[in-house]
Amino acid sequence: MKFLSAAATALALACAGCYPDRMMYNYDSVFEMNNTSDDSAVLDESGRDEVARTNQIRRLEQLRDEEEPVYRLNAGDKVEVRVYGHDDVNVKTSIGPDGTIGIAFAGQVKLGGCTAAEGSELIRKGLEPYIKNPVVSVTIIEVHSETATIAGACAKPGVYEIANGTRLADIYALAGASGNRLFNGVEVDIADLDNSLIMRNGEFLPVDFHKAIEQGDPLHNIRIKKGDYIHIAQRMESSVTICGEVRNPHRRLYEPGMGLIETLTTAGWMIDSHWHSVIVIRDGLANPKMYKVDVDGILAGKCRNVPLKSGDIVYVPKDSISEYNVFVRKLLPTVQLFGLLTSRNSILLSN
Repeated sequence: MKFLSAAATALALACAGCYPDRMMYNYDSVFEMNNTSDDSAVLDESGRDEVARTNQIRRLEQLRDEEEPVYRLNAGDKVEVRVYGHDDVNVKTSIGPDGTIGIAFAGQVKLGGCTAAEGSELIRKGLEPYIKNPVVSVTIIEVHSETATIAGACAKPGVYEIANGTRLADIYALAGASGNRLFNGVEVDIADLDNSLIMRNGEFLPVDFHKAIEQGDPLHNIRIKKGDYIHIAQRMESSVTICGEVRNPHRRLYEPGMGLIETLTTAGWMIDSHWHSVIVIRDGLANPKMYKVDVDGILAGKCRNVPLKSGDIVYVPKDSISEYNVFVRKLLPTVQLFGLLTSRNSILLSN
């Protein structure tokens, strides 16, 4: 499984600085959680939530309506070459690691990087000195160069070949769906679809895995593309993640009544370079809801200690960033945060 960890790290590095600009409101408007009940926070942010839902649908519609690029051949793909009236030249073969195939008379022809039409033209030119007016066709039989990765709580995590039309539910099925574990002598599903992630070119796509996999909703059951990384979260004891400018970033078991100050304490407290406000991220990374918390105000007795919820991410930024969308694009996700969320062994069981 080492290659999956490496892939996760590479993807996390790639996505720093690449978060989509779908959250454009000013960072100063991010809700202050101190001295506020959760109910009033939800009430005050109802308008922002509606904007977020609208933006989510808009982004999913963009993904749905994207045109598939013309496929270009690559090493490992299997093709059939036919030359009209010359069956002795016809061949079914795989493209070699150098991108070439062998054709009678024409020799080695480089198809790697070509469309099927461009490959047909290359072979036609190579045969012209030997065959009068050759008519050539190249047909793609099997595609082996288009792959996506699915990892985490699925039965067979790994790298899978995809083709046009492969969707999220399809690759989930190819990976054997979710894994199982024994709980009190009974096998239970360990997949946590609520916190599962799909990343493309450094962007967390705003997909609802329940709607995609269980309901087959075509808007959420998106087409999988080359290089996509899908992480199926593992259903486990509820947890809270703490990361950023702290001495010991980690995930820990959630306990009812857990507050922000206790969580910071388990992380060895904040290091000197931290910004004065801590960010609590709620409702996942595809469509995060963020709150600022004045820790100094809590310690001074001016604000109440903020209660956390299961699944919260406590993020300690290094400095202030004025625009909210810049904050998201620059700091989420980081290698540290992505590694914590996708690691099966990152939960601390006690203080």
